[in-house]
Amino acid sequence: MLPKTPSFRVDGQRALVTGAGRGIGFAAAAALADAGAAVTLVARSEGELRSACERIRAASGSCDYLVLDVTDARAVSEQISARGPFQILVNNAGMNRPKELVQLEEEDIDAVLNLNVKAAFHVTRAVARGLLADRLRGSIINVSSQMGHVGSPRRTLYCASKHAIEGMSKALAWELGASGIRVNTVCPTFIETEMTADMFKDEAFREWVVGKIALGRLGRTEEIMGAIVFLASEASSLVTGSALMLDGGWTAA
Repeated sequence: MLPKTPSFRVDGQRALVTGAGRGIGFAAAAALADAGAAVTLVARSEGELRSACERIRAASGSCDYLVLDVTDARAVSEQISARGPFQILVNNAGMNRPKELVQLEEEDIDAVLNLNVKAAFHVTRAVARGLLADRLRGSIINVSSQMGHVGSPRRTLYCASKHAIEGMSKALAWELGASGIRVNTVCPTFIETEMTADMFKDEAFREWVVGKIALGRLGRTEEIMGAIVFLASEASSLVTGSALMLDGGWTAA
């Protein structure tokens, strides 16, 4: 007999995706819905969430949404507890303010660390509590970055936030592993999204970025989707505490 390939389906599971109104978050939610999950989209903009849900439902996916500021620890705890448990979490909400360290203001530092790091702690804690209370297995996927593994000019703050997510994920893999809850990161390179469109109007910057990518091009949101489904499904049942590089070879140099 041939060994049986594990399923990449996540039928019947409930998934929570933050920063899901557009870009990578929306792509992740669409991928999980297509793989059979009932997906809850989280963001602050109800208009974007409603539109995103309509698009997923139009493709026969199961979707609802939750308007939530993930930097509000109390609201996160209350709302996710009321809606959960969720067997799949994609922590995608994040931001960047590229500046040299000497140009950073306190507000920049607080804004980036609050959303990129503290919000991930808030949401993960709420989801993990629900899984542990109901003795459920689960998969937590933190959207990190290639910048969680390297440094780059004008990205000291962003790199610090993503290195923190990498450390959090490795430690949490040990804390939750015995309960059947896996924790991993995906680490994209620069992806063409609405958030990055303005920065790539600078041709010199675009050339610099593409020159650092072995494949010689920027990434696309669709190229994140398979990695999300893989880490959410039984196909990755032995994978925890790992960083899946989606960087086109950036960190291979």
